[in-house]
Amino acid sequence: MATWTTDDIPGQSGKLAIITGATGGLGLETALALAGGGAEVILAGRNETKGRAAEALIRKRHENAQVRFEIADLASLASVTAFAERMLAAGRPIGILVNNAGVMALPKRETTVDGFEMQLGTNYLSHFALTAHLLPLLTAAKARVVQLSSIAHRGGKIRLGDLQYEQGYKPWPVYSQTKLAMLMFALELDRRSAENGWELTSVAAHPGAASTDLIANGPAMGGGLTTWLGRAAMKVIGHSAADGALPQLMAATMPSVTGGQYFGPQGWRELKGAPGPGKIAPQAFYAEVAAKLWTASERLTGTTFRQTAQSG
Repeated sequence: MATWTTDDIPGQSGKLAIITGATGGLGLETALALAGGGAEVILAGRNETKGRAAEALIRKRHENAQVRFEIADLASLASVTAFAERMLAAGRPIGILVNNAGVMALPKRETTVDGFEMQLGTNYLSHFALTAHLLPLLTAAKARVVQLSSIAHRGGKIRLGDLQYEQGYKPWPVYSQTKLAMLMFALELDRRSAENGWELTSVAAHPGAASTDLIANGPAMGGGLTTWLGRAAMKVIGHSAADGALPQLMAATMPSVTGGQYFGPQGWRELKGAPGPGKIAPQAFYAEVAAKLWTASERLTGTTFRQTAQSG
């Protein structure tokens, strides 16, 4: 197919889109494109100052944009639940959910307010809980649900005996586990949607090596040479946040997308380039592991997809 760009996004008028981590980077670029396409966009994030600035930027770019910021701290299940309850009270069907927010390779093991290892809690468990809470509104719109994964998922392993890495914490293996979990979540949600008649289109995407704040807020938190090298490397091997957002925009909007697909850049090692089909590592297809991860995620977050759908 010809190179796919934001110009190829079909009209999104009438759709409600929710994007987590939408106050900067990939999330903001995704919000800009969806708002430009006519969708009503909710920017879900933890920083109200950045959220209001993102609102203003989107309205500056798209004068008639329907956009608003809502507090949703992905490091807090209570905040995620409160956000979801506001959405459920409003009762508006959600056409697109992009679970984009995340942290990367934190040098030292940290925990969320719920006691989860920070990367697992922020990148994966809160998104699992959010999707579960919003299921009634997602099914009402036969929604697209997009999970943000990474090329790092290829080196990931789901450590079922110690998901929280209470023993032997290492930044990159933990990050890789969370991104494998997000991809497996997308595939398992697709299977369960088919089994339960939810009519969701559950997909995943990755940005390649995109220039965002992830490096500065993760592996480069020590500053100095590490920060400089990370930024320099990105300029050589990576691409912009706007280009990095294209795979998840393709996943969220392209009419021909089907459940279980995965999108990423098409260049060398999928680090940059035009968006298209991504390569899924074999371990992402381990159905037994995915089922056990799903059960563990329900237990840890206190959410159950089927019960949430019935109660909605």
